[in-house]
Amino acid sequence: MELYYSFSALIVLSAIFSYINSRFLKLPPSIGVMVIALLVSLGLIATDTIFPKIFLRITTLIGSVDLTEILMGAMLNFLLFAGAIHIHLEDLREQRLPIIIFSTVSVLMSTFIIGFLVYYLLPLTGLHIPLIQCLVFGALISPTDPIAVLGILKQAGVPKSIETKIAGESLFNDGMAVVIFILMLALARGEEVNTTFGGITMLFVKEALGGIALGLALGFVGSKMIYKVDGYNVHVLITLAIVMGGHLAAQALHMSGPLAMVAAGLVVGNYGKNPGAVSDMERDYIDKFWELIDEILNAILFLIIGFELLLIPDLKRFMSAGMIAIVVVLLARFISIYLPVKLIPFRNKFGKKSIAILVWGGLRGGVSIALALSIDKDLNKDIFLAITYFVVLFSIIVQGLTVGKLTKRFPEEKI
Repeated sequence: MELYYSFSALIVLSAIFSYINSRFLKLPPSIGVMVIALLVSLGLIATDTIFPKIFLRITTLIGSVDLTEILMGAMLNFLLFAGAIHIHLEDLREQRLPIIIFSTVSVLMSTFIIGFLVYYLLPLTGLHIPLIQCLVFGALISPTDPIAVLGILKQAGVPKSIETKIAGESLFNDGMAVVIFILMLALARGEEVNTTFGGITMLFVKEALGGIALGLALGFVGSKMIYKVDGYNVHVLITLAIVMGGHLAAQALHMSGPLAMVAAGLVVGNYGKNPGAVSDMERDYIDKFWELIDEILNAILFLIIGFELLLIPDLKRFMSAGMIAIVVVLLARFISIYLPVKLIPFRNKFGKKSIAILVWGGLRGGVSIALALSIDKDLNKDIFLAITYFVVLFSIIVQGLTVGKLTKRFPEEKI
């Protein structure tokens, strides 16, 4: 029953905040909900001594939400499938080389750039953290967040080719990011880790390529089932089974559930609900169902991110470290995009506008916070959680609200 009450409270708050945003703020839905939750959090902190019971109840509610388990174990799978089901394979094929490079090489570069810069710069704020722990932070903050990216870019008016690159990168960089994060966290814990090229390759193959293979199989079987029957209700149930059953299968096989959902969503979206398999009405029902799931879960997720402020101890103490981290993350993003663009002979040339949007549109979100929450307490979890929160807030609010305006610059440049 506690889970039901918690979920009910989150739905009620999401509905109220969504109404306030739509009625007054008129910000993009996800950002609006998060901004209102942030303002409410600040208000609760300011009035803690006046209304201690209300403050305690809300902090207890948010504290009872295991964001790492809920996001990485459940919500992320639904949101990635919902995002992937609307992406055309033809668009991905056209941008496949940049997507592959940005989701692998760029993530690896960014991890080490951030790790070393944070290691050398944080002592300026009085924080002395071992290098291996700084590399853990580099791994968790380097991947762009598919939820933030897909939820915000589609309303920002970003050119189609750039949107495909950023969205594709965010959908597929999970595999590389998780492998790096697992390795760095294990090393930080002092565990025995096979750091040979063969050992790392095997981990990547099992986690990333295994997840993609599982997703392709699930998408193919699900598409065949959709093709064999009529009725949008059965079709929707099949897609739900792919996501929920696929998550359980990925867990049992120790493969990447998010990558499995991306692959399954692409297959179902491009083959399972094509005109030859379902009617226009059935396809519309499937699309509308997953759009609704996407909107509801996004609202809940960004609500939780806004309220996470209540659970971070001594946030003011780490403000200067957070400001440094914001600059470092943006610099690492720029270098990890700029160098591959200049060194690799992509078919389509990247101009200043393309690079600027790729850098500024690489948003961080709930995935980074969830990974930060999974760090052990004795590995400076509170510090990394606080500076991650600063980076995520800046990314979603500042970058998310201005990336659309950035596209209006350099009007003479074709993309």
